[in-house]
Amino acid sequence: MTFLTLSLALIFVLIPIILSKTLQLELEKDTIIAAVRSIIQLLAVGYILQFVFDSQSIIYITLMIVLMIGAATQNARRKGASIKGITWKLIVTFIFVEILTQGILLGFHITPAEAQYIIPISGMMIGNSMVLSILFLNRFIAEIDAHQDEIELILSLGGTSKQAIHSQLITSIKASTIPTIESQKTIGLVQLPGMMSGQIIAGADPVQAVQFQLLILFLVLTSVVVTSVLLGFLSYPTLFNKQMQLLKAEE
Repeated sequence: MTFLTLSLALIFVLIPIILSKTLQLELEKDTIIAAVRSIIQLLAVGYILQFVFDSQSIIYITLMIVLMIGAATQNARRKGASIKGITWKLIVTFIFVEILTQGILLGFHITPAEAQYIIPISGMMIGNSMVLSILFLNRFIAEIDAHQDEIELILSLGGTSKQAIHSQLITSIKASTIPTIESQKTIGLVQLPGMMSGQIIAGADPVQAVQFQLLILFLVLTSVVVTSVLLGFLSYPTLFNKQMQLLKAEE
């Protein structure tokens, strides 16, 4: 694909702008900003990745991963601002997921220890962990607010903080992971995954593209479950004070 053919794809940006203008949805400005930012950010990332891939420097690879973790943390922490220490909890969660997934991939030689494999896979894992964190925090805070009386009752009867929050924690973990699990049930039937489609369009063997996509799906499954479980068990103790009283979490 050339820049000329890519520019023709802007037709797909014009369509929602025209519809927005016609129906007075007032989405024109946001659509244009989103399109411009996408172009600038992705082109910048493309040139940066080209430089990193050519250098194969562990320093640059690490810096890219640190940058992704930092951006994911900054985005996700807003949803859990009421939870004490949420920033470091998110950082620990993202780092753990990264070490776990890359450790298995590189330790068992499933993928080569090269930047062109490490960085894209890390980006997908951290990105999925970020989305999962936001889903989990939203649901967890809502569950606590909705069942505050029930939690305080268990505490008043001598229950521990873990016993008091157990139901809300498990419900939040399940609710945040269900979308990923359900979407994987229809992979290949309802939709072709983005990475697989991209490889096929680029001329890769379809069977090899499927193998790589299955690898990513299994990695995503691990990352989302580990993220919600780890973040949940890191978060709930800070919702209680030393007197075992619930500190109300408000968004």
